[in-house]
Amino acid sequence: MLVTVTGGTGFVGAHSIAELVRRGHRVRMLVRDGSRIDTALVPLGVDRSAVRITPGDVTDAAAVQRAVEGADAVLHAASVYSFDSRDRARIRRTNAPGTAVVLEAAVRAGVPRIVHVSTVGALFPSPGRELSGRSPIGAPRGAYLRSKADAERLARAWQERGAPVVVSYPPALLGPHDPRLGDQTARLRAVLRGLMPVWPSGGFPVGDVRDTAAMHAALLECPYGAGPDRVFGPSRYLSTREYLAVARAVTGRRLPALVLPARAVLPVGAAADLAQPFWPWHIPAEYGAVYTCAHATPVAADADTCGVAPRPVRRTVADTVRWLRAESLLTARQAGHAARPAPDAVTLVPDGGDR
Repeated sequence: MLVTVTGGTGFVGAHSIAELVRRGHRVRMLVRDGSRIDTALVPLGVDRSAVRITPGDVTDAAAVQRAVEGADAVLHAASVYSFDSRDRARIRRTNAPGTAVVLEAAVRAGVPRIVHVSTVGALFPSPGRELSGRSPIGAPRGAYLRSKADAERLARAWQERGAPVVVSYPPALLGPHDPRLGDQTARLRAVLRGLMPVWPSGGFPVGDVRDTAAMHAALLECPYGAGPDRVFGPSRYLSTREYLAVARAVTGRRLPALVLPARAVLPVGAAADLAQPFWPWHIPAEYGAVYTCAHATPVAADADTCGVAPRPVRRTVADTVRWLRAESLLTARQAGHAARPAPDAVTLVPDGGDR
Protein backbone atom coordinates (compact mmCIF):
# COMPACT_ATOMS: atom_id res chain seq x y z
CA MET A 1 0.00 0.00 0.00
CA LEU A 2 1.24 3.51 -0.86
CA VAL A 3 0.38 6.04 1.86
CA THR A 4 0.83 9.78 1.42
CA VAL A 5 1.67 11.46 4.71
CA THR A 6 1.62 15.16 5.47
CA GLY A 7 3.38 16.33 8.63
CA GLY A 8 5.80 13.42 8.43
CA THR A 9 8.64 15.32 10.09
CA GLY A 10 6.53 15.97 13.18
CA PHE A 11 6.07 13.81 16.27
CA VAL A 12 2.87 12.00 15.26
CA GLY A 13 3.71 11.89 11.56
CA ALA A 14 7.22 10.46 11.99
CA HIS A 15 6.09 7.72 14.37
CA SER A 16 3.15 6.89 12.09
CA ILE A 17 5.53 6.57 9.12
CA ALA A 18 7.81 4.30 11.14
CA GLU A 19 4.85 2.05 11.97
CA LEU A 20 3.64 1.98 8.37
CA VAL A 21 7.10 1.06 7.05
CA ARG A 22 7.47 -1.59 9.75
CA ARG A 23 4.25 -3.15 8.45
CA GLY A 24 5.62 -3.25 4.91
CA HIS A 25 3.91 -0.22 3.38
CA ARG A 26 5.45 2.44 1.14
CA VAL A 27 5.24 6.09 2.12
CA ARG A 28 5.21 9.29 0.12
CA MET A 29 5.93 12.35 2.26
CA LEU A 30 4.84 15.88 1.43
CA VAL A 31 7.71 17.86 2.96
CA ARG A 32 8.21 21.60 3.17
CA ASP A 33 11.70 21.44 4.70
CA GLY A 34 13.76 18.48 3.51
CA SER A 35 16.49 19.12 6.07
CA ARG A 36 14.18 17.77 8.77
CA ILE A 37 13.59 14.35 7.23
CA ASP A 38 16.62 12.53 8.63
CA THR A 39 16.18 14.14 12.06
CA ALA A 40 12.64 12.78 12.20
CA LEU A 41 13.04 9.33 10.65
CA VAL A 42 16.59 8.07 11.23
CA PRO A 43 16.21 7.72 15.05
CA LEU A 44 13.13 5.58 14.40
CA GLY A 45 15.04 3.19 12.14
CA VAL A 46 12.98 3.96 9.05
CA ASP A 47 14.26 2.37 5.86
CA ARG A 48 14.59 5.35 3.54
CA SER A 49 14.14 3.12 0.49
CA ALA A 50 10.49 2.77 1.54
CA VAL A 51 9.98 6.55 1.58
CA ARG A 52 9.60 8.92 -1.35
CA ILE A 53 9.59 12.72 -1.04
CA THR A 54 7.33 15.27 -2.69
CA PRO A 55 8.51 18.82 -1.93
CA GLY A 56 5.78 21.25 -0.98
CA ASP A 57 3.54 22.80 1.62
CA VAL A 58 0.03 21.73 2.61
CA THR A 59 -1.35 25.08 1.48
CA ASP A 60 0.13 24.62 -2.02
CA ALA A 61 -2.65 22.96 -4.03
CA ALA A 62 -0.39 21.87 -6.89
CA ALA A 63 2.16 20.23 -4.57
CA VAL A 64 -0.57 18.49 -2.59
CA GLN A 65 -2.14 17.19 -5.79
CA ARG A 66 1.18 15.66 -6.84
CA ALA A 67 1.57 14.08 -3.42
CA VAL A 68 -1.83 12.39 -3.28
CA GLU A 69 -2.05 11.25 -6.90
CA GLY A 70 -2.08 7.45 -7.09
CA ALA A 71 -1.99 6.96 -3.32
CA ASP A 72 -3.93 4.13 -1.70
CA ALA A 73 -4.40 6.16 1.47
CA VAL A 74 -3.62 9.60 2.92
CA LEU A 75 -2.68 10.48 6.49
CA HIS A 76 -3.06 14.22 7.03
CA ALA A 77 -1.02 14.90 10.15
CA ALA A 78 0.38 18.33 9.25
CA SER A 79 -0.43 21.24 11.52
CA VAL A 80 1.29 23.84 13.64
CA TYR A 81 0.93 22.42 17.16
CA SER A 82 1.72 25.16 19.61
CA PHE A 83 0.19 27.11 22.48
CA ASP A 84 2.90 29.76 22.08
CA SER A 85 1.27 33.08 21.24
CA ARG A 86 4.15 33.87 18.85
CA ASP A 87 2.91 31.10 16.55
CA ARG A 88 -0.63 32.42 16.07
CA ALA A 89 -0.06 33.71 12.54
CA ARG A 90 1.46 30.39 11.40
CA ILE A 91 -1.42 28.50 13.00
CA ARG A 92 -4.04 30.62 11.23
CA ARG A 93 -2.47 30.28 7.78
CA THR A 94 -1.63 26.57 8.07
CA ASN A 95 -3.99 24.41 10.11
CA ALA A 96 -7.48 24.94 8.68
CA PRO A 97 -6.36 26.19 5.22
CA GLY A 98 -3.98 23.25 4.83
CA THR A 99 -6.69 20.81 5.85
CA ALA A 100 -9.03 22.27 3.24
CA VAL A 101 -6.42 21.81 0.50
CA VAL A 102 -5.35 18.28 1.49
CA LEU A 103 -8.83 16.83 1.98
CA GLU A 104 -10.18 18.28 -1.25
CA ALA A 105 -7.17 17.06 -3.24
CA ALA A 106 -7.39 13.57 -1.76
CA VAL A 107 -11.12 13.29 -2.40
CA ARG A 108 -10.81 14.63 -5.95
CA ALA A 109 -7.96 12.18 -6.65
CA GLY A 110 -10.21 9.29 -5.60
CA VAL A 111 -8.05 8.19 -2.66
CA PRO A 112 -10.08 5.40 -1.02
CA ARG A 113 -8.91 5.99 2.56
CA ILE A 114 -8.21 9.40 4.12
CA VAL A 115 -7.36 9.95 7.78
CA HIS A 116 -7.48 13.48 9.16
CA VAL A 117 -5.54 13.87 12.41
CA SER A 118 -7.52 16.13 14.72
CA THR A 119 -7.13 16.38 18.52
CA VAL A 120 -9.36 15.75 21.51
CA GLY A 121 -9.06 19.50 22.15
CA ALA A 122 -11.21 20.19 19.09
CA LEU A 123 -14.13 18.77 21.11
CA PHE A 124 -13.63 21.05 24.13
CA PRO A 125 -15.62 22.19 25.98
CA SER A 126 -17.86 19.15 25.73
CA PRO A 127 -21.53 19.14 26.85
CA GLY A 128 -21.15 15.53 27.97
CA ARG A 129 -19.15 13.92 30.74
CA GLU A 130 -17.24 11.73 28.28
CA LEU A 131 -15.95 12.11 24.73
CA SER A 132 -17.09 9.74 22.01
CA GLY A 133 -17.37 9.65 18.23
CA ARG A 134 -20.76 11.31 18.61
CA SER A 135 -19.39 14.30 20.54
CA PRO A 136 -20.00 17.62 18.78
CA ILE A 137 -17.20 19.90 17.73
CA GLY A 138 -16.42 22.32 20.54
CA ALA A 139 -15.87 26.05 20.54
CA PRO A 140 -12.47 26.16 22.25
CA ARG A 141 -10.53 29.32 22.95
CA GLY A 142 -6.94 29.86 21.96
CA ALA A 143 -5.48 29.94 18.46
CA TYR A 144 -4.37 26.31 18.24
CA LEU A 145 -7.49 24.59 19.57
CA ARG A 146 -9.74 26.95 17.62
CA SER A 147 -7.84 26.14 14.41
CA LYS A 148 -8.22 22.41 15.02
CA ALA A 149 -11.97 22.83 15.61
CA ASP A 150 -12.18 24.72 12.30
CA ALA A 151 -10.24 21.95 10.54
CA GLU A 152 -12.53 19.36 12.13
CA ARG A 153 -15.57 21.07 10.62
CA LEU A 154 -14.02 20.68 7.19
CA ALA A 155 -13.40 16.96 7.78
CA ARG A 156 -16.93 16.35 9.04
CA ALA A 157 -18.37 18.25 6.08
CA TRP A 158 -16.62 15.78 3.75
CA GLN A 159 -17.90 12.88 5.87
CA GLU A 160 -21.45 14.18 5.50
CA ARG A 161 -20.96 14.21 1.73
CA GLY A 162 -19.96 10.54 1.79
CA ALA A 163 -16.22 11.03 1.29
CA PRO A 164 -13.96 8.28 2.77
CA VAL A 165 -12.64 10.54 5.53
CA VAL A 166 -11.87 9.20 8.98
CA VAL A 167 -11.00 11.49 11.90
CA SER A 168 -8.51 10.51 14.60
CA TYR A 169 -8.26 12.26 17.95
CA PRO A 170 -4.81 11.97 19.55
CA PRO A 171 -4.59 12.85 23.24
CA ALA A 172 -1.73 14.80 24.81
CA LEU A 173 1.18 12.71 23.54
CA LEU A 174 4.49 11.77 25.09
CA GLY A 175 7.15 9.26 24.08
CA PRO A 176 10.73 9.14 22.82
CA HIS A 177 12.12 10.71 19.64
CA ASP A 178 10.20 13.97 19.44
CA PRO A 179 11.96 15.68 16.51
CA ARG A 180 10.77 19.21 17.30
CA LEU A 181 10.33 18.96 21.07
CA GLY A 182 6.61 19.59 20.87
CA ASP A 183 4.36 21.09 23.50
CA GLN A 184 3.86 18.03 25.73
CA THR A 185 7.48 16.91 25.68
CA ALA A 186 8.64 20.47 26.34
CA ARG A 187 6.21 20.76 29.24
CA LEU A 188 7.46 17.57 30.89
CA ARG A 189 11.00 18.83 30.46
CA ALA A 190 10.01 22.16 32.04
CA VAL A 191 8.53 20.31 35.03
CA LEU A 192 11.76 18.40 35.60
CA ARG A 193 13.81 21.56 35.22
CA GLY A 194 11.78 23.24 37.96
CA LEU A 195 10.18 25.80 35.65
CA MET A 196 6.56 24.97 36.51
CA PRO A 197 6.02 25.39 40.27
CA VAL A 198 2.34 26.32 39.78
CA TRP A 199 -0.22 24.13 38.00
CA PRO A 200 -3.93 24.51 37.24
CA SER A 201 -6.39 21.96 38.54
CA GLY A 202 -8.29 19.77 36.12
CA GLY A 203 -6.52 17.29 33.86
CA PHE A 204 -6.19 15.90 30.34
CA PRO A 205 -6.00 12.58 28.43
CA VAL A 206 -2.41 11.36 28.13
CA GLY A 207 -1.18 8.84 25.60
CA ASP A 208 1.91 7.39 23.98
CA VAL A 209 2.79 8.53 20.46
CA ARG A 210 3.71 4.94 19.54
CA ASP A 211 0.20 3.77 20.40
CA THR A 212 -1.38 6.51 18.30
CA ALA A 213 0.95 5.59 15.43
CA ALA A 214 -0.16 1.95 15.68
CA MET A 215 -3.79 3.11 15.64
CA HIS A 216 -3.15 5.20 12.51
CA ALA A 217 -1.57 2.26 10.71
CA ALA A 218 -4.52 0.03 11.63
CA LEU A 219 -6.95 2.70 10.41
CA LEU A 220 -5.17 3.06 7.09
CA GLU A 221 -5.17 -0.71 6.55
CA CYS A 222 -8.90 -0.98 7.23
CA PRO A 223 -11.17 -0.50 4.17
CA TYR A 224 -13.41 2.53 4.51
CA GLY A 225 -16.78 1.61 5.95
CA ALA A 226 -15.45 -1.47 7.74
CA GLY A 227 -14.80 0.49 10.93
CA PRO A 228 -15.74 3.72 12.69
CA ASP A 229 -15.24 7.09 11.05
CA ARG A 230 -14.07 8.78 14.27
CA VAL A 231 -11.51 7.14 16.54
CA PHE A 232 -9.53 8.12 19.62
CA GLY A 233 -5.86 7.67 20.28
CA PRO A 234 -5.30 5.24 23.18
CA SER A 235 -5.04 7.26 26.37
CA ARG A 236 -5.71 7.53 30.07
CA TYR A 237 -7.18 10.63 31.69
CA LEU A 238 -4.94 12.06 34.40
CA SER A 239 -5.66 14.93 36.73
CA THR A 240 -2.79 17.39 36.94
CA ARG A 241 -2.05 16.04 40.41
CA GLU A 242 -1.84 12.50 39.02
CA TYR A 243 0.39 13.68 36.18
CA LEU A 244 2.79 15.24 38.67
CA ALA A 245 2.63 12.09 40.81
CA VAL A 246 3.70 9.98 37.81
CA ALA A 247 6.60 12.35 37.10
CA ARG A 248 7.68 12.10 40.75
CA ALA A 249 7.42 8.31 40.77
CA VAL A 250 9.37 7.89 37.54
CA THR A 251 12.19 10.22 38.59
CA GLY A 252 12.18 9.66 42.36
CA ARG A 253 12.20 13.43 42.85
CA ARG A 254 9.96 15.60 45.04
CA LEU A 255 9.06 18.13 42.32
CA PRO A 256 7.17 20.52 44.61
CA ALA A 257 4.25 22.23 42.90
CA LEU A 258 1.23 24.28 43.91
CA VAL A 259 -2.06 23.29 42.24
CA LEU A 260 -4.57 26.13 41.98
CA PRO A 261 -8.12 26.22 40.55
CA ALA A 262 -7.77 26.24 36.78
CA ARG A 263 -10.14 29.13 36.24
CA ALA A 264 -8.07 31.22 38.62
CA VAL A 265 -4.94 30.43 36.59
CA LEU A 266 -6.52 31.32 33.23
CA PRO A 267 -5.84 35.07 33.64
CA VAL A 268 -2.19 34.23 34.34
CA GLY A 269 -2.03 32.28 31.09
CA ALA A 270 -3.66 35.15 29.20
CA ALA A 271 -1.13 37.59 30.65
CA ALA A 272 1.74 35.26 29.73
CA ASP A 273 0.47 35.09 26.15
CA LEU A 274 0.46 38.89 25.96
CA ALA A 275 3.99 39.09 27.37
CA GLN A 276 5.51 36.23 25.35
CA PRO A 277 6.20 38.18 22.10
CA PHE A 278 8.27 40.65 24.12
CA TRP A 279 10.11 38.07 26.26
CA PRO A 280 13.14 36.27 24.78
CA TRP A 281 12.53 32.94 26.54
CA HIS A 282 9.58 30.62 26.37
CA ILE A 283 7.01 31.10 29.17
CA PRO A 284 5.50 27.70 30.13
CA ALA A 285 2.28 29.23 31.55
CA GLU A 286 0.40 29.33 28.23
CA TYR A 287 -3.30 30.14 28.06
CA GLY A 288 -4.09 27.24 25.73
CA ALA A 289 -2.50 24.71 28.07
CA VAL A 290 -4.35 26.08 31.11
CA TYR A 291 -7.59 26.15 29.11
CA THR A 292 -7.11 22.49 28.19
CA CYS A 293 -6.72 21.50 31.85
CA ALA A 294 -9.82 23.50 32.76
CA HIS A 295 -12.04 21.99 30.05
CA ALA A 296 -10.64 18.55 29.21
CA THR A 297 -13.09 15.67 29.31
CA PRO A 298 -12.20 11.98 29.66
CA VAL A 299 -12.61 9.76 26.62
CA ALA A 300 -15.32 7.12 27.04
CA ALA A 301 -13.94 3.75 28.11
CA ASP A 302 -15.62 2.06 25.13
CA ALA A 303 -14.39 4.61 22.56
CA ASP A 304 -12.93 2.92 19.49
CA THR A 305 -9.11 2.88 19.31
CA CYS A 306 -8.82 0.27 16.52
CA GLY A 307 -7.99 -2.38 19.10
CA VAL A 308 -4.83 -0.63 20.32
CA ALA A 309 -4.63 -0.57 24.13
CA PRO A 310 -2.75 2.25 25.87
CA ARG A 311 0.51 1.25 27.47
CA PRO A 312 1.02 2.29 31.13
CA VAL A 313 1.49 6.03 31.53
CA ARG A 314 4.49 5.50 33.82
CA ARG A 315 6.27 3.57 31.08
CA THR A 316 5.56 6.33 28.56
CA VAL A 317 6.80 9.05 30.91
CA ALA A 318 9.90 7.02 31.81
CA ASP A 319 10.73 6.43 28.14
CA THR A 320 10.28 10.13 27.43
CA VAL A 321 12.49 11.22 30.32
CA ARG A 322 15.13 8.65 29.41
CA TRP A 323 15.16 9.96 25.83
CA LEU A 324 15.42 13.58 27.01
CA ARG A 325 18.40 12.60 29.12
CA ALA A 326 20.03 10.71 26.23
CA GLU A 327 19.66 13.84 24.08
CA SER A 328 21.29 15.96 26.83
CA LEU A 329 18.04 17.89 27.22
CA LEU A 330 17.99 16.95 30.91
CA THR A 331 20.79 16.48 33.39
CA ALA A 332 21.18 13.18 35.23
CA ARG A 333 19.88 14.87 38.38
CA GLN A 334 16.81 16.19 36.58
CA ALA A 335 16.03 12.79 35.06
CA GLY A 336 16.47 11.04 38.41
CA HIS A 337 15.73 7.30 38.42
CA ALA A 338 14.79 7.43 34.72
CA ALA A 339 18.43 8.23 33.86
CA ARG A 340 19.29 4.62 34.64
CA PRO A 341 19.87 2.68 31.42
CA ALA A 342 18.05 -0.48 32.53
CA PRO A 343 14.81 -0.77 30.49
CA ASP A 344 12.90 -2.03 33.53
CA ALA A 345 13.84 0.94 35.72
CA VAL A 346 10.24 2.07 35.71
CA THR A 347 9.18 -1.09 37.56
CA LEU A 348 11.02 0.19 40.62
CA VAL A 349 8.51 2.98 41.26
CA PRO A 350 5.27 2.68 43.27
CA ASP A 351 2.00 1.59 41.67
CA GLY A 352 0.05 4.78 42.36
CA GLY A 353 -0.85 7.49 39.89
CA ASP A 354 -1.62 5.32 36.88
CA ARG A 355 -5.25 4.60 36.15
